[in-house]
Amino acid sequence: MTDTILANATLVLPGETLRGQVRLSDGRITDIAEGVAVPAGAIDCAGDLVMPGLIELHTDNLERHIEPRPRVGWPHQAAIIAHDAELASVGITTVFDALRVGSVVSNKKANYGEYARALADEILDLRAQGALRISHFLHLRAEVCSETLVAELAKFGAEDRIGIVSLMDHTPGERQFRDVTKLKDYLCGKHGLSEAEFHKHVADQRALRDQVGAVHEAAVVSEARRFGAVLASHDDTTAPQVAVSAGHGVHFAEFPTTTEAARACHDHGIRVMMGAPNLIRGGSHSGNVAAQDLAQADLLDIVSSDYVPSSLLSAALMLGDVWGDTARGIATVTAAPAEATGLEDRGHLVPGGRADVIRVTRIGQAGAVRGVWVQGRRVA
Repeated sequence: MTDTILANATLVLPGETLRGQVRLSDGRITDIAEGVAVPAGAIDCAGDLVMPGLIELHTDNLERHIEPRPRVGWPHQAAIIAHDAELASVGITTVFDALRVGSVVSNKKANYGEYARALADEILDLRAQGALRISHFLHLRAEVCSETLVAELAKFGAEDRIGIVSLMDHTPGERQFRDVTKLKDYLCGKHGLSEAEFHKHVADQRALRDQVGAVHEAAVVSEARRFGAVLASHDDTTAPQVAVSAGHGVHFAEFPTTTEAARACHDHGIRVMMGAPNLIRGGSHSGNVAAQDLAQADLLDIVSSDYVPSSLLSAALMLGDVWGDTARGIATVTAAPAEATGLEDRGHLVPGGRADVIRVTRIGQAGAVRGVWVQGRRVA
C-alpha cells in the first residue's frame, strides 16, 4: 500500500487544532508535522479539517435498511452492505451495530420477534469476506421487559465481537417513556395499535417486568462479563437508578432522560452519551432533557447518531461551537467513545494510531465529508 499524505490541513489533534500534515502508511498514522507545505504526491486539503474517523456506539440505522417500511422486509445482505456504505459516506469508520435481544413472542402483532443471532451471523460473515468498508462490532441491546432474553443471550459468545451490552427497560411509565402518552403516540403510529390494544400492551408489559425484571437484569450483567463486553445503561432517569447502574459496573449511560441522572452519572464516574438528533433538533422527541442543556452544564461526554447517521459529525461540530473548542467537540465522537469501549488503537490523531482518518469541509454549522480512510485505505 502506498503512503497517503493529507497536507495543508487543519488537524484535529488531542486537545488542539493546528495547520499541518498527516502521513498514513501500512494501516497506521506514521507521522504528523506542522505547517502548510504540500509535498509532491500529497493531497492538498486547503485548510479542511482532518480528524480521526468517527466512532458510533449506538445506531438503529441497520434496522431501517432491513425494514425500510413497517412490515416490509429487505434482503439482509444487501441491507447490511448499504448500511455500511452509508456510514462510511458520513465519516463513521467504526460502528457498534445495535441489535435487540429479548423478544415478546406471545403477541405477534407487537412485531417484537427474535432476530439478533441470525443478523449477527450475516454481519460477521460479510466482515469475514472483506465485503464491508468500515470496522463493525456488535452492540446487544438487552431488553429486560421481554420473554426470551436469557435464551437469546445464551446463543452468543466471546467470539462474536460483542463490544457493548446495554441494559434496556422500556416498561411503560418508566425511563424513556415515563409519559405514557408519548409511548401511545409512538406505538399506535408505528404498529397501528387500537386504544384497547395499547392499554392491554401497557398492562402486559408492566406485569412482565414485575415477573422477570430482576432475573433478566442479573443475567445481562453476567453475560456481558462472559462476552468481555462493556456494560451500558439506558435511559437512566433518577439518581437511585444511576446508583444501581454503577453497582453493575456500567461504563457509560445512553441517553439519560434528566439532568439529575446525568449529574449522578458523573458523580459515579459514568460517561454520559446523548443523541445527535436531540442536539440538532433542539430537544428530545420523547420530551426528555435536551442534549444542549447537558452540554452547557458540562455533563455530556459522548454523542451517538442514534437514528440519523449524518447527524454524528454535525453534532460534534455544533458542540465545538458551543464550547468554543473544536477539538473537544470532535472528541465526543472519536476519543471519548473509543475510550469508553476500550478501543485503544483509534479515536486519536497520533503517530502509531490506526489510520482511520476523515477529511471534512466546514460548511456553516455543518460539515461535508470529502474523504474517508480506514486503515489507510480510502473507502469513501
